Amino acid sequence: MLTTLCLLLNLATPLLGFYPSFSCPSEKQCQTALLSDNDIFLLCNSSGAQWNFFFMNNRANWPNKVSSVSNIEIIPGTGILIRSPLPSQTGFYHCQDENGIQVVQYEVDFQDVSTLHITHKGLGQKPLQNETLSLGGEELIFTRWEPWQDCNRCGEPGERKRLGYCYIEEPLQKPVPCWLYLGDLKMWSTRLRPEMQVETCHVPCKTSTLDFITFDNFEISEESESVWLTCPLGSIYRPILWEANDMPLTWQGQLSNQDLNTVLEPANGGRQLQVFQPAIYKCFVQQELMARFNPRPFPDVPEALREEEAGRQQGAREASKGKAGPVLKGLKLTLLVGIVLGLLGLLLKFFHHSQGKRSDQVLLVK
Repeated sequence: MLTTLCLLLNLATPLLGFYPSFSCPSEKQCQTALLSDNDIFLLCNSSGAQWNFFFMNNRANWPNKVSSVSNIEIIPGTGILIRSPLPSQTGFYHCQDENGIQVVQYEVDFQDVSTLHITHKGLGQKPLQNETLSLGGEELIFTRWEPWQDCNRCGEPGERKRLGYCYIEEPLQKPVPCWLYLGDLKMWSTRLRPEMQVETCHVPCKTSTLDFITFDNFEISEESESVWLTCPLGSIYRPILWEANDMPLTWQGQLSNQDLNTVLEPANGGRQLQVFQPAIYKCFVQQELMARFNPRPFPDVPEALREEEAGRQQGAREASKGKAGPVLKGLKLTLLVGIVLGLLGLLLKFFHHSQGKRSDQVLLVK
């Protein structure tokens, strides 16, 4: 399903306001953990920049050109866009200027979002506990939490989330994202995974600054008996809220199995919503209304235009009804006149034919 907004975004991408971005503000080298399957923009403000990468699980082919990877797009003078990064793309990303001098180096651990551990404070659920990893020393596995995102609703109770990433720390050493630390070491533990924690919140409303809203229609698939809706500008790195007929859909309701008619997709922080029954669905990003999805089979146009079009169609139907009476009467009258004239013609022809026969009979008698 493509909305007008999505088409415009595809023509104008990548937009820094559309894709979450990461940068090194004051250093030439950054180390961070991010989530797989969620687009990210790595900034490098240098004209003629050249990018190379070093994947941790493929050291035999170091280095490689970024242009050789299908899901990485170089934006000249701005940076690179990595669409749906894979856990296997954990590694180093080097940006050099046109003279070959390093501008910035990103050390990124794309942690597997399919293993995301989700908890809700309101349900009494607990995050993962620290564990010890024995690799010849006393390595500690723990979760490093990002700051809480903004509340996804204002004026009424809402929810906010924060992301946590797996880190490993050695004594007297700085902690390192788990898979940057382990490199190509083949091991697995239920503790080596990212987290997302949710809690309720209540904040006042601010003045809206949004200039556009996406309108779209949808149909429930007969085969799957559901459809996926996607919130424009939504991301796991941003607060998202969905409403069904003006009722909020919450993580608490989903994690407690209270909301059975919809499914918020954990892998993208609720950017996608699976629905099983018709309703008016709205999505908000950072408390701004982004899209409205309507189950009625109307074109993808704003509500005002829909109402105007519906009014024109209603007027046309009424006008047709008003004109139908005289037109129908005229057709009936024309048909009646035609029938009468046809019958008169047949009678005259028959009468003329009869007169001719009588004349022939008289002449034969003489």
